[in-house]
Amino acid sequence: MLRRDNPLRRVGRGLYAALTAVALVLAGSAASAEPDEVVDQAGARDLPGFNHGTVAVQGTTLHYVRGGSGPPLVLLHGWPETWWQWSKVMPSLAQNHTVIAFDLPGAGDSGIPSGGYDKATTAKRIREGVHKLGFTQVSLLSHDTGALVAYPYARDYPTEVVRMAVLETPLSGFGLEDVYGVSFHLGLNQTAAPVPEKLIDDDDVPTYLGWLFSGARHPDRIDQATYFRAYANPARRTAGYEYYRAFAADAVNNQANAHKRLPMPVLAMGAEFAFGPFVANSFSQVADDVRGVVAPDSGHWIAEENTPFLSACANLFFGPPGVPAPSTELANCVA
Repeated sequence: MLRRDNPLRRVGRGLYAALTAVALVLAGSAASAEPDEVVDQAGARDLPGFNHGTVAVQGTTLHYVRGGSGPPLVLLHGWPETWWQWSKVMPSLAQNHTVIAFDLPGAGDSGIPSGGYDKATTAKRIREGVHKLGFTQVSLLSHDTGALVAYPYARDYPTEVVRMAVLETPLSGFGLEDVYGVSFHLGLNQTAAPVPEKLIDDDDVPTYLGWLFSGARHPDRIDQATYFRAYANPARRTAGYEYYRAFAADAVNNQANAHKRLPMPVLAMGAEFAFGPFVANSFSQVADDVRGVVAPDSGHWIAEENTPFLSACANLFFGPPGVPAPSTELANCVA
């Protein structure tokens, strides 16, 4: 998602209208082929002190990167990225935690399931992976699509989630729909197959994703080439679109279960040049203990754009209680 004052927002509605017209032309065309189970090493980057692994879960396999020791902290990335988006903060977090960064199903080096891209089903798959790695209680650090998965994980299994941090997205059914006009990719990615599949070819990936990353405060701090490779496979692009196509079902599910208010502390972080306090406003509708934080000098990709701030905030929030904040910007990060 792009910063809300990005100039591309002004052309978004026109572009989306054009894409809608294309959708009508393509509506009668044949559906794209079933995606194969692909292991393309798209996200298999090495990080000193961390090991790669896979675990089988219902309908697919999950790739994860694990390191450190201490209480388990599960990291869930957003679109269009992989576990690698956390690579700059993982060494700091691993000093006091067992850090487990998953590739979401269909992304990076995880398997590509044939269905189940709604966030409740995805949360069940992540939970199964967590259990198979030997953990029953974890904390969650999540961004974008990953935060939409973290919510039903915490909601449906509240005794298994100690603390949760959600970065840079409002929740489906509680504000996400209000920002669809911010960037036309939110409409394009939700469009029924095969529209985005036919519009975005392998060669188009750097242009499309590069345009998306251009909305960052600091695009140069994002390892864009890694993500271009990660989504160069058409089956993985379709998997990404399926997460967006499930937004409407996610909203229905979230609203139907909103009475199950989250009891654990929730750190809701927005970026200064993106969603800001809107993240906390959204999650306050479904949780009782929400700590709103705004990451300064950052756009949507906080982990890469302002790594020192996120590292400091996360270590406070997931760390032992009683550690004081070193600055007023970090005051709400205190455990």
